[in-house]
Amino acid sequence: MSKVKILIVEDEIIIAEDIAFRLQKMGYAVVKVVDNVDMAIECLNGNEVDIVLIDIALYGSKTGIDLAQEINKKFHLPFIFLTSLSDESTIEKVSKTKPSAYLLKPFNDNQVRISIEMALFNFYENEREISKEQTENLELPVKTPSALFLKKDTHYNKVELQDILWLEADSNYTFIHTKTDKYIYSSVLRNFEDKLPHDMFIRVHRSYIVNISCVTGFMGNMLIIGNKQIPVNKENRDEIFKRFNVI
Repeated sequence: MSKVKILIVEDEIIIAEDIAFRLQKMGYAVVKVVDNVDMAIECLNGNEVDIVLIDIALYGSKTGIDLAQEINKKFHLPFIFLTSLSDESTIEKVSKTKPSAYLLKPFNDNQVRISIEMALFNFYENEREISKEQTENLELPVKTPSALFLKKDTHYNKVELQDILWLEADSNYTFIHTKTDKYIYSSVLRNFEDKLPHDMFIRVHRSYIVNISCVTGFMGNMLIIGNKQIPVNKENRDEIFKRFNVI
């Protein structure tokens, strides 16, 4: 598990530092604060970034719109504009870059947090839909997203799929157990099953989905992950156990 990593591109240092401080208080990780397009691209090339916050007016000849275009071409990441510019011409140019959100200064913490959460959810949900469509149409190679953004308290954590141990249903709630934490969602297990790669995760019981690579043993009709025993549907036992090369 890791915090969501954010790059801030803002040429007014006081504003940039204030944004960085507020994001860190919300539980996000600020990768870097830069004031121009070239430094932003250099940072994107050398660091893992999940989302970019961009002002339109930046230091130098290139604008935040130029950066957005580069992100779309080379980095394929969600980005949000934080700016004081709201004239019709600017908005028209911005809209062509398809930002996840457009916030006018001054903005409050809640607006920024909600925009980041929605941007991450919508962007990576769309990535999974694209991967699913490519798989169905046999358009290879297919890049499957390697992480989920899971909500913890008031912010999202980036959780690698390989770190998710199992998912457990309890009435209309789903508990996601990872190597370091547990997340709870007021949503049925079926909604998560569709979002997970089926070559990595398998539904073994009406109340359980497991990460195949995290299974450490078997006992009767039980799979073992660490100290946890997970029941397997009797009617699907043979088919499920084939996935684990049981002989």
